[in-house]
Amino acid sequence: MSELPPDHQADDQPDPLNAFDGIVAAETDRDPDLAVIEAGSRTLRTQGGPPDADVPARPADPEVDQALREIEAELATRWGETKLEPSVSRIAALMDLLGEPQRSYPSIHITGTNGKTSTARMIEALLGAFDLRTGRYTSPHVQSITERISLDGAPISAERFIETYQDIRPYVEMVDASQEYRLSFFEVLTGMAYAAFADAPADVAVVEVGMGGSWDATNVIDGDVAVVTPIDLDHTDRLGTTHAEIATEKAGIVKQGATVILAQQPVEAAQVLLKKAVEVDATVAREGLEFGVVDRQVAVGGQLLTLRGLGGEYPEMYLPLHGAHQAHNAAVALAAVEAFFGVGAQRAEQLDPDTVRKAFAAVASPGRLEVVRRSPTVVLDAAHNPASARAAAEAIGEAFQFSRLIGVVGASGDKNVRDLLEAFEPVFAEVVVTQNSSHRAMDADELAGIAVEVFGEDRVQVEPRLPDALEAAITLAEEEGEFAGGGVLVTGSVITVGEARLLLGRG
Repeated sequence: MSELPPDHQADDQPDPLNAFDGIVAAETDRDPDLAVIEAGSRTLRTQGGPPDADVPARPADPEVDQALREIEAELATRWGETKLEPSVSRIAALMDLLGEPQRSYPSIHITGTNGKTSTARMIEALLGAFDLRTGRYTSPHVQSITERISLDGAPISAERFIETYQDIRPYVEMVDASQEYRLSFFEVLTGMAYAAFADAPADVAVVEVGMGGSWDATNVIDGDVAVVTPIDLDHTDRLGTTHAEIATEKAGIVKQGATVILAQQPVEAAQVLLKKAVEVDATVAREGLEFGVVDRQVAVGGQLLTLRGLGGEYPEMYLPLHGAHQAHNAAVALAAVEAFFGVGAQRAEQLDPDTVRKAFAAVASPGRLEVVRRSPTVVLDAAHNPASARAAAEAIGEAFQFSRLIGVVGASGDKNVRDLLEAFEPVFAEVVVTQNSSHRAMDADELAGIAVEVFGEDRVQVEPRLPDALEAAITLAEEEGEFAGGGVLVTGSVITVGEARLLLGRG
């Protein structure tokens, strides 16, 4: 699928695990001592990175691929994820016809503005390390629709995705015929996930809301643990224009007698969430009080953490993800799993630290400061609102220390693009604005107009086609030479990141 010129194909790049001697031998025109030092540094960096991200490619079997494409086309005829009718009546009707599969396993339900998917992946890894069979439902996907539904820590196969869709299709059609509106794209996928988890069967489901909470399609479950990651202003046309209004919607996942794990929140959001917890007699654990990050040190390929959980401290936890925000996500995930196992309530002792350590070390989160290429280094991050952009900008400066960073930005038209660009302005030497293939994508020229106001005309380049934008950014990053420390960050939208990931040969 890549349209990059041959000399920029990812397959042509040196294997990051090449032998040390091979790297040294390639440096024939440099000082021998400097070549050895540089080769050693590169070897450490590439071997110390995160685990391979579990993003599936298209099915190799043509018949399976065709069947999956037909389902994707059918789902595309339904309301998209941004067109919503605030009701759970349709998904509830589907669950009733399916025999309430979501009631057959306990669940951890996750809402918030940023960090939901990474937190869900960490929770999944922790539960799996304690020998529980997990089902995880997250959105949106980076490359393949099958990423959204995972069993045992990996996306379900294309074959299983097809079988699940075919199993529930008659019931979907029955609901479509009986309701004012057909089931939406997200509602059908939610029904598939809950059915797949019951069929597996899963010991526990880790479920991320699509948007909001109260009327989100996922909210037909009663989560034993409700997790609220940091709330910020996003989807304000649907959820409200203040932190308190948005928190009111998200508080809808807090059910009677649940345990609520609260990440650090704006004061007005925290007040709403705590009030809801009191109303439904839920137990609350708050980051910074009952749990949190004690210490954080930058490490090769990630960071080394000391976390305080509900049951005590967990030292020397290696997390192969970058940024302070991921450390806070880890603290939230740990507290959620502790709460699920009754730590701090039914039991006083902490979880086994070695098992927790092993789980965190295996975490991957595709499209979240993910390195997909070297020489120059190309990093992908799905930041799509100002808060996530600020977190990414801070983290990339801390973790990579590029001497010159080029941004590739393709955003959706319904986002606060100006504030997103302003968050990246201090770290981007230049920015290449582009657009992805989604109908929601902001026109590249419109985006460029805003970018010029933020960066100045001399720092903005417009390339409407994403392959051209990647090529332009890589060229700009290479201007300082092979070892000068130039890099590229592709960001602005999950869709932009997913398409760039394919173009750069991943997946």
